[in-house]
Amino acid sequence: MNVLALDTTLGACSAAIARGDPQAPEVTGVYELRDRAHAESIVPMIESVLANASLGYDELDAIAVTTGPGSFTGVRVGVSVARGLALATGLPLISVTSLEVMARMALDTLEQTPDALGVAVDARRGEVYIGIYDGVGGVLSEPKALTPEQAHALLPGGGRIVLAGGGADLVREVAGKRRIFNTILPELQPDAHMLVRIAMTRAPTQGPVHPLYLRPPDAKPQTGKALSRQS
Repeated sequence: MNVLALDTTLGACSAAIARGDPQAPEVTGVYELRDRAHAESIVPMIESVLANASLGYDELDAIAVTTGPGSFTGVRVGVSVARGLALATGLPLISVTSLEVMARMALDTLEQTPDALGVAVDARRGEVYIGIYDGVGGVLSEPKALTPEQAHALLPGGGRIVLAGGGADLVREVAGKRRIFNTILPELQPDAHMLVRIAMTRAPTQGPVHPLYLRPPDAKPQTGKALSRQS
């Protein structure tokens, strides 16, 4: 089985290929921290990993993509590229949220399995994107856009809780002394290297794959600026 994966949702851009046994695949990928210009970077990355794996599109079995949450532009770029490739090749798509990918990455760094792992990303405008997962990466709460106070209330009430990602400290600050939990990996970004490992064990997504936008984009068109039509 050969799967191509790509991610452009947040502050990095990456592509990866997994091949062989889905439970122990051989994975190769490229990863670059990048806040912008994902559209210019992702296609050359895809071509690079295909060349490194000596594979053509006709030898792939599926394409995996993170659907968000993340930056409006980054999410749109990744999903658009994946959908375009799927349309051109006839390959099925496998969609995974960026927070689930990050959760699995964070769990791989822990020596002790937590009862619950939260992944929190600073979404600006006084909110975080947050998802809650169990000790093996299973979804306990799907990604949401919440204030840090609301995110804190979403966390399970007991057990060993770990919070990962760039928004983790925002949630811990509002918790104050009410509860104690560990925060880790403030620079964590999703990586297609983990995405493709997840995708190797997943069935194709049923129906169209859409961007996961948890709120409207930050940039909005100006009002009252339309030019008058020339006759």
